[in-house]
Amino acid sequence: MELRQIRYFVRIVELGSMSRAALELDLVQSALSQQISRLESELSTRLLQRSSKGVVPTEAGLAFFREAQLILRHAEQAARAAQQARLSGSVSVGLAPTTAAVLGIPLLRAMRARYPDVRLHLVESMSGHVTTMLNARQLDLAVLFNTDPGRRWSMMPLLEEKLYFIRARNALKGKPPAHVRTASLKDEPLIMPTGGHGLRSALDAVFGRARIQPLVVAEIDSLSMLMDAVEAGLGGSLQPWAAVSRYSDADGRFALSELVDPLARRRNVLCSLSDDELSPAALATRVVLADCARELVRSGRWVGASLLD
Repeated sequence: MELRQIRYFVRIVELGSMSRAALELDLVQSALSQQISRLESELSTRLLQRSSKGVVPTEAGLAFFREAQLILRHAEQAARAAQQARLSGSVSVGLAPTTAAVLGIPLLRAMRARYPDVRLHLVESMSGHVTTMLNARQLDLAVLFNTDPGRRWSMMPLLEEKLYFIRARNALKGKPPAHVRTASLKDEPLIMPTGGHGLRSALDAVFGRARIQPLVVAEIDSLSMLMDAVEAGLGGSLQPWAAVSRYSDADGRFALSELVDPLARRRNVLCSLSDDELSPAALATRVVLADCARELVRSGRWVGASLLD
């Protein structure tokens, strides 16, 4: 017995006509008649009787009609309850400062639109600290750059970012080059994050491949302070475009040259606790976060990023 057959039967009885019911239900009359015949076969009894005045229910049909009306009301109520039910709870998400600069607000907006009763707790911190918090189960989700396959995490590759040599615009004479090679940075004073974070590991790999010892003049584990130091002309830095995305006048403040090296990429991976440890709200947030990141890349709003398969 199917819900649509019950709905067809009720409408036929209400209208007292097979042809009128078929017209209203947008069905061929023969198809409607076939559905009623299947319903009668399922119940092993005749429900409708044709007369000169149309179609009327049999005694069994009348009894079934009363219960069928109740079934349809319950089905409609169940559908409304499902549509009105809202996912709720609290979900904690860890983002590195560069990632938060691009993804944070779009994620908040998307979650507000899709799941208004889910309270999002965003934590912005250097990636090494975010990793520690995820390991300690202080976070449900995190976007990370260095991932250990041995960890009991659920991991979803998101995107890959180009790296740029970023300097203060007012410290340059002339137009900066569109591209630079690692070898040309040998004697450039650099301001870098410390070694416990994902970006520094990627940069160390780039310099190691080029067999160059970078001239690191300062190590700063704060994106805002690091970019202040760059703008002050104290050195350049190697960062993804996201590092300058918070500045509405970034073109006037900074000069970016893409670093040309096969390893000059930062891989972003969406990591979470194992699926069986995540709440329904956290599972939903993971989907929304991935959707947001992909949309930012596809729309060109995440400059220098490309999606990973």
